Amino acid sequence: MSRRVGATARLSRLALLALAAACLAGCQAYNAALGSGTAVTASDATRMTRSGFLSDYARLKPAAGLDGIECWRDAALDPKRYDKAMVSRIVVSLAPAKNAAPSTVDPSDLKTLTDYFYRSLQTALQANMQVVEQAGPGVVVIRVALTDLVPTGVAESVTGTLVPYAFIAEAGSGVATGRPAGSTPYLGQTGMEMQFRDGAAGKVLAECRDTEIGRKYAADVDNGTAGAAQTWANGYMSSFQSWAYARNAFDKWSLLVARRLAELRGAGGAP
Repeated sequence: MSRRVGATARLSRLALLALAAACLAGCQAYNAALGSGTAVTASDATRMTRSGFLSDYARLKPAAGLDGIECWRDAALDPKRYDKAMVSRIVVSLAPAKNAAPSTVDPSDLKTLTDYFYRSLQTALQANMQVVEQAGPGVVVIRVALTDLVPTGVAESVTGTLVPYAFIAEAGSGVATGRPAGSTPYLGQTGMEMQFRDGAAGKVLAECRDTEIGRKYAADVDNGTAGAAQTWANGYMSSFQSWAYARNAFDKWSLLVARRLAELRGAGGAP
């Protein structure tokens, strides 16, 4: 019982810190004030997609250091051969999961989301590689398909928040419902499949896939009190926007891909 009381007290303190941070940031400026939001989504291996965009799903395995993303890369790949990157226009392939209802997304939302992801990838890659518009020798071409897009149920999020102490039950509902810790059934999810090709020969060099679930109650406890409060506030505020978790997932994928490419090129292809 004491352990439960302690956990509840910690949740309460984090919630208060989150609200304070949100008030200081202001509703319109919280994204800039609270960071990229890369910690407020979590990979869910049970919801990985198989849209047909990639060449071989059987060889995909969880990749070390990529927070649950499944990948494969050619054993003969020499990353140092590639000093430039090209991001192809992002496509959408919303094939519903087995026994799931077909996904429907407003076309204007789709354009906004794909444009955001495209810019996010380019920005992250530019820190270590030249980003070009044409394929060719020394260019790794990155092809991306969004394969699952589920918006957050904003009305449900508001309702849950208005109920006294509901956040305590919600904070623990993720694991109970087969979702990542801190998630709730009405939060959004975003799936992607990504392919890396040689810009001259067109050969497939690597492939990855992931599905990220939004977390309304996400605390980065290893990042100190301020970091935990920031992560909590970002996750909490994102739960009141339909596509905030999708943007958070895009930023997370962009940073992870750019970092991994830089590591491989610097380490000469070390795993």
